[in-house]
Amino acid sequence: MAKRITICAGIDTGKHKLDVAVDGSSEQLRVDNAARGHQALVEWLKCRKVKRVGIEASGGYEQAVVAELRRKRFVVALFQPKQVRAYGTFHLLLAKNDKIDAALIAMCTAAVKTVHPAPDPRLQPFAEHLTMIDQITEDIARLKNRLESCRDTRIQGIWKAQIALLAKSKRAELKALLAAIRKHPDLAARLDLIYSVAGCGLPTAVAVLVRMPEIGNITRERASALSGLAPYDDDSGKRSGARHIEGGRERLRWALYNAALAASSRWNPQLKALYGRLIAAGKPHKCALVACARKLLVTINAVVARGTPWMAEVPQLAKLPAV
Repeated sequence: MAKRITICAGIDTGKHKLDVAVDGSSEQLRVDNAARGHQALVEWLKCRKVKRVGIEASGGYEQAVVAELRRKRFVVALFQPKQVRAYGTFHLLLAKNDKIDAALIAMCTAAVKTVHPAPDPRLQPFAEHLTMIDQITEDIARLKNRLESCRDTRIQGIWKAQIALLAKSKRAELKALLAAIRKHPDLAARLDLIYSVAGCGLPTAVAVLVRMPEIGNITRERASALSGLAPYDDDSGKRSGARHIEGGRERLRWALYNAALAASSRWNPQLKALYGRLIAAGKPHKCALVACARKLLVTINAVVARGTPWMAEVPQLAKLPAV
């Protein structure tokens, strides 16, 4: 029997141009990173019977072409830059330019055994909106730092006015984002399940919903790894290093960490108990908070998978033995 081969292509993304290469072929293409260029790219790929396309994340410049390729039924593998570079280093392919990168991405795409399904396209505009809200929060924090070190009353007034304006804008944008999400009944139901967990406020619930579309459909270990809250060993020979977290989705991790900061001291009895046990065992404050953030996410994942709201305690009736 003839072995079926999936023809793969790789795209190196630039702000203005896209460089494309087909794995196992010397053919290459350069098109504009614009609607007309995307149309020419799709036709070129179809002529060569390409089924799978790999592309490197590039600060958002890849989003439009990824959306177009998925609309045209191509399987798209989205790589982080360090994944492609690590693959090239392993194969001793150290030269770098746009054409070489496109060919390397094509090789990497062909080597991938499993391509994760595309995320819900409805979440993309929500993610951009949420990022803007996060950026407003960061601007407020910067202005508060300036205010703290400022002694001039006139300048203090300017900073305070800008902080108040940004805080008002943040509230309005969060309200608008929630209204947009609630137009979709399935997303609204999932948001309510996440929000039911004690210590998970609305901003955190929105962050989990938008930044982790896989919530409820993955294992607790996978959820921890995707959020960057999974502890990794650092041992070698007789040396036993401290476990540490690494990678993951940074904005989601910060949202969970900030939620755990309040939840472990006030709102969630399970996290309060966990934090107390870890501190009593001699763990540092931040280490205990990371563990609480991980526990919070694991709980959310279980609640969404189960499809019923979170409860702090099992009802007394449920504890009675069956007659």
